[in-house]
Amino acid sequence: MEILWTGLHSLLKKDYSLMGQTSLWMFPIYGTAVFLQPLFLFLAEFPPVVRGGIYMLCIYMAEYTSGWGLQRIAGVCPWDYSQSKYHINGLIRLDYAPIWFGVGLFFESIFYHFLY
Repeated sequence: MEILWTGLHSLLKKDYSLMGQTSLWMFPIYGTAVFLQPLFLFLAEFPPVVRGGIYMLCIYMAEYTSGWGLQRIAGVCPWDYSQSKYHINGLIRLDYAPIWFGVGLFFESIFYHFLY
């Protein structure tokens, strides 16, 4: 998803190569998504707006803590949101809330489609 997102963002710069990018640091971070499985099962009976809101908060917490940890341990963070007026410490963007809401529900649907 990140490659697709960054590739599509190149259109804003009129870069029609649509080059997407990521960092190797992201692989273990994305791997932590496996820990969402118990949450998917626990929230199954809740309405989508509640589930999406909780997933959004979880994604924000993971993004902030992993970015903060990488800055402390490795001295780098693969993303820098400080150019946005909606950033918190350059680690998360509050204007991405609807995106993370949808991403959480999307991951949930993939989980149920492939595992149940």
